[in-house]
Amino acid sequence: MTFPLSSRITQISNPSRFPVTEFEPLLDVTEAAALLRMHPNTLRLKARLGEIPGRHIGKYWRFRVSDLNDWVRHQERRSYGATKPVGVSAALSIDASAG
Repeated sequence: MTFPLSSRITQISNPSRFPVTEFEPLLDVTEAAALLRMHPNTLRLKARLGEIPGRHIGKYWRFRVSDLNDWVRHQERRSYGATKPVGVSAALSIDASAG
């Protein structure tokens, strides 16, 4: 079945049928690894293990900058909470109770 050319043009040019959506460009492994300052093979491994958010499109890994930013913020929050320094008074009380 064929349609007249005029009806095809009106279908394609109708803006309500094809809403414009925001599309965030994707980074390849080399670009994302440079942004994170890590080796591309390390990034591939971490993405494969699910440690870093990425998408496997065909045989290539692709990364969103916003996902990488969120991942870095999450890593910073985790490291700040895990590395609380022991205060001097706490260290002295540990030594006093041991002796």
